[in-house]
Amino acid sequence: MTTYPVNDIELTAETYGDPADPAILLIHGAGASMLWWDDELCADLASRGRFVIRYDQRDTGRSTSFPVGEPGYAMSDLAADAVGLLDALGVAQAHVVAQSMSGGTALMLGLDHPSRVASLTFVSSSTGDEGLPPPSEDMPRLGTPDFADAPAVEEYVVRAIEAEAAGHFDEGSARALVREDMARARNYEASLTNHYAMTFDAPRNGGFADLKLPVLVLHGDADPLLPLPHGEAIRDAVPGARLVVLPGMGHGLSAPYWKTFVDEVIGR
Repeated sequence: MTTYPVNDIELTAETYGDPADPAILLIHGAGASMLWWDDELCADLASRGRFVIRYDQRDTGRSTSFPVGEPGYAMSDLAADAVGLLDALGVAQAHVVAQSMSGGTALMLGLDHPSRVASLTFVSSSTGDEGLPPPSEDMPRLGTPDFADAPAVEEYVVRAIEAEAAGHFDEGSARALVREDMARARNYEASLTNHYAMTFDAPRNGGFADLKLPVLVLHGDADPLLPLPHGEAIRDAVPGARLVVLPGMGHGLSAPYWKTFVDEVIGR
């Protein structure tokens, strides 16, 4: 893992594979560090002839942290960070894969920085349009943990992973991920808070219908947080977009779906 100066902050990133191969930039969802893109999954993508980049967005992992509840940045800054990281790595263009809330960052990249994007893949994401279904009523109400109580925070995040997994849940793997994530974060409370507190500005150059590049949508039909109509809305909004429905998958890319994910992304 290497830390790069980008846009007056620091971003920590890790790469897999040959820099001469087509690049894939992985952007995980709100509050999630690079670790949420599993190392084995990244290595598998690289073994298929891709230069894979995973990184800690600001306020996650080892990247720059901001005061809790006062991030002072916008989603457009997260998009600019992605471009700055590509610059730091000497990558002219990448296939961008974005999870959940980071679909908004991917949209901005595709519209406002189109020369840097070869394709977009939206995983468990949404257009955010009014009228789309809310989270399942079966989702537990977990409240907010006491961030001074590390075991309580760990338990809170593990239970959140379980709630979103729609049955594809491995307690040991989830707990190991959360413990590692907490241990390496500059400020884990900021990680779980600040992406929700940032300014959600809009792309300068339109919306989903204005994307002019290949778009793939991967969505589970058991997603309890963003039910399947959210993925269908992206497909319907983007001319030529293709939706792959993953039967039984919840919110997020659990291990049973890695092969399908890799096959689809490599096919871009």
